[in-house]
Formats: sequence, structure tokens, C-alpha cells
Amino acid sequence: MFRPKKILVPMDFSDDADQAFQIALSIASKYQARIFLLHVIHSLIQPCVADYCINKNIADLVINESIVFSNEKLQEALEKNQAIGNIKVLYYVRTGRPYEEILQEASEREIDLIVIASHGKTGLKKYFIGSVAEKVMKEAKCPVLLIRSHKKEEV
Repeated sequence: MFRPKKILVPMDFSDDADQAFQIALSIASKYQARIFLLHVIHSLIQPCVADYCINKNIADLVINESIVFSNEKLQEALEKNQAIGNIKVLYYVRTGRPYEEILQEASEREIDLIVIASHGKTGLKKYFIGSVAEKVMKEAKCPVLLIRSHKKEEV
């Protein structure tokens, strides 16, 4: 029987991600598992666009402020969830390409289950933006529970 002990929940601070967190809490409660919340700050800050470049110090400042803000948002997510009880929840912020960082975190922590939200993008938006959840599902070495969005975005 599958009994996850380490559950990874990627958080982008959306309602869908909150729902995935709630489901992960329910699973963790049943199996006395630990939850690892992960927020990834996409590392696509372009220092130069055409003839305009920003100072590296300014780019670093933006990343550092994003990390502080993300840690605060993760703490808020913990505080608003009364269902945590005695479940151990740890949270982390990484920078990079989201799906790569999620897979790396899962590998490093030997995660048993990833609970990830799908945002329900359809049409051209799905193909141009790409789906982090889809890439994680295809490449993860552990089971992935996909929480589908109840709302659909159309192009």
C-alpha cells in the first residue's frame, strides 16, 4: 500500500495551489507525512533588453526582495490553514525554471508524492506558456497528484 511520508506541494499563491495544499494536508494527516511547500521564482530577469541594461545590483535586489516576499507569503499560507495541527510543514524558496526546481527539490528530499495544481489553461495559451504541472508529471520519479482547476481560461 502506498503510504507517502514526504509530500511536496509547489506553491504559486493561487487559489488552485491553496486547494492542492489542503489536499496534501489531508493526505499528510492520514499518513503522518511531512509537507514541503516550495515556491519557485522564475529566473528570467533580463539584465539587457535592446540597448537598455539594468545594473546587476538592481537585478540582485529584485531577486532578494522577491525571496523575502515569497517567504512571507508561504508563512501566511501556513497561518491561514487551521488544519495543519501536528503536521510538520517546511517551506522553501528557490530560483530557476519552475518545473526544473520542483523536480530537483523532489529528488534532493526524496519526496514520495508531489501534489500540484493545474491552472486549466486551454487553447493557444497552453501551448505558448507551457504547463509546469504537465512537465512535472512527465518527468517526476515519484507519483504526482494533479489537482485540476475548476475554472478554465480561454484565449
